[in-house]
Amino acid sequence: MSRKPADLFYRFAKSPSQSVSDEPEINFVVIRKQFNFRSIQIGNWVTQAEQKKAAYSFYAALNTLMRILQAPESLISLRGSLSLQYGKGGRPGVAAHYSPRERCFALAKNAGPGSIAHEWFHALDHYLGSQAFLSLPKFDSSLNYQSGCLFASKAWLLDAAIRQHPLNDLLSNCFKAILLDESGQAASQLVQNANLIDKKLNQLYYSLPEELCARAFEAYVEDAGITDASLANSFLVKGSLYSKEAELGLYPKGEQRQNINLAFNEYFKMLGAYLNSGL
Repeated sequence: MSRKPADLFYRFAKSPSQSVSDEPEINFVVIRKQFNFRSIQIGNWVTQAEQKKAAYSFYAALNTLMRILQAPESLISLRGSLSLQYGKGGRPGVAAHYSPRERCFALAKNAGPGSIAHEWFHALDHYLGSQAFLSLPKFDSSLNYQSGCLFASKAWLLDAAIRQHPLNDLLSNCFKAILLDESGQAASQLVQNANLIDKKLNQLYYSLPEELCARAFEAYVEDAGITDASLANSFLVKGSLYSKEAELGLYPKGEQRQNINLAFNEYFKMLGAYLNSGL
């Protein structure tokens, strides 16, 4: 069975489309300082004009995400542990990826709009693997790399011992809403759809728990922008409702989507309260 490359989670490029601002005070230095990213790297082939446009788009998207999650900047950078790249490296046709080895998410130049929510959740999922669970295997055979921890979504699915904390109870509720049906005994419709597509394509990708959860998070973020138009940002997220992947059932729908959104709301509400209180 074919697999995605071991150390990356990919988003594939579509036609570029992004808003542009002429605000000169927004740049990647400002973004790094505000959110305390561990580092920000810009590709050598990104012009100053392109940097300016991209910086504004990133700035607006990350601030929108912060508002949706009702949390401070420290969550966006995962307490300063997360790095960001723009227009650096990458492969043809790849819009964005998260690299667990480097704890870095990257967007390709002119090709990454709509991918931030997905890749950021991969980063959060990876970060929570070591924060929320007591002990994890050093080797993740499904990804074939030495990570030091699993993604939290996969650890949960493997019944790894979870740290007792109200936040982790709510995190478990999120994974349950995404991965299991209402009985809690069988795979959810989202998982069934992903398994079907993977079988047709002879791969293991869409049905990975970390991929399923990142797509569910996309839906949550995009729905927030539907509920409140001021939270709509196509550079942050797009495609969970109207795209080929949405048509194939690779994003949650209907009652499951509502239940996932409620679970994420409860989790991020409590997480934001903890972080905003300085804990």
